[in-house]
Amino acid sequence: MLMLGSMASAQTQISKYQPGVTPEGAVYFLPKTALRIVVQVEKTTYTPGDFSKYAERYLRLKDVEKEPSVSYKVNNISMTPFGVADTTKCYSVKFNAKNATANMQMADDGTLMAINATATVPEEPRKFVPAPKPRAVNPRQFMSEEILAAGSTAKMAELTALEIYEIRDSKNQLTRGQADFMPKDGEQMRIMLDQLSAQDQALTQLFAGKTVRDTVEHVFIYNPDREVSRQVLFRLSSKLGLVDADDFSGAPFYISVADLHSVPPAAPAGGDRKKKKAQPVEDGIYVNVPGKIRVDITRGNTPMGSFEVMAGQFGQVELLSGDLFNKRFTTHLTLNPVTGGVARLEAEQPK
Repeated sequence: MLMLGSMASAQTQISKYQPGVTPEGAVYFLPKTALRIVVQVEKTTYTPGDFSKYAERYLRLKDVEKEPSVSYKVNNISMTPFGVADTTKCYSVKFNAKNATANMQMADDGTLMAINATATVPEEPRKFVPAPKPRAVNPRQFMSEEILAAGSTAKMAELTALEIYEIRDSKNQLTRGQADFMPKDGEQMRIMLDQLSAQDQALTQLFAGKTVRDTVEHVFIYNPDREVSRQVLFRLSSKLGLVDADDFSGAPFYISVADLHSVPPAAPAGGDRKKKKAQPVEDGIYVNVPGKIRVDITRGNTPMGSFEVMAGQFGQVELLSGDLFNKRFTTHLTLNPVTGGVARLEAEQPK
């Protein structure tokens, strides 16, 4: 964060400039509100088991797929607003060393954050941490010598099914207290049941197949400069995952932005617009009066998320009087880093 120690006069002069720093003062931007849209896509990978064609005969499992497949779907959509420099709102402050000191804090992109106060630090976006994948288990390690020695796949499937039924019967006997060798305590019981369940699951996968789900996070940065209706944000193919917005192999996900008009329109300033005479320079510090917008994300006509946020570019710009920053007061101004609106304004009388 860039910090500028400066002198502000009772008649602080404000005018429009191109970005940069001059010896006479500082140039600052007001922020506009951008959107960080996070889309979590779940990838499901199915691998058929070695005995899939015997699943219904031996385990009564119906509709077991015989071919591998991959599919994608959106699990969750979230949105977080953040501030970026609005290059259309660029102002300069002229310093005067004879008057009160003003300590201006600006972000690295030149956005005004605070005057005579500690700037609010925006929160860092949450880092996505995928869930740990379970350890892969080789079902053949649970096969008996008789199964492994079988002369055909059909015989191996038959013997494996018998082994599965024996494991399930052992679990039932343990839970009913009818096993020949009952565990001594609850912890030993839990360990034995977990081991039997792991064997059951691993061997059953040889018939039912294995399904693995993995979640991937995609981040889209969107700058809402105007109202839009059903603009394509991204497309998702159930077979290929996220594809380009112009790739029609994917179903479109739309974004719509509506101005809720929470801020009344500004009154015309400066008299007759047809006159080309320069308007008088106003004194003070410009800040945003943000307006509220609603952002809707849909898949076709199905709502996927609706969010209401304050956005600096959908409101107005307001002038804080230069009298607030003269030598009679110590004024503390903190701006909202996302909207550019006044977060805190305090004026201290001298003792």
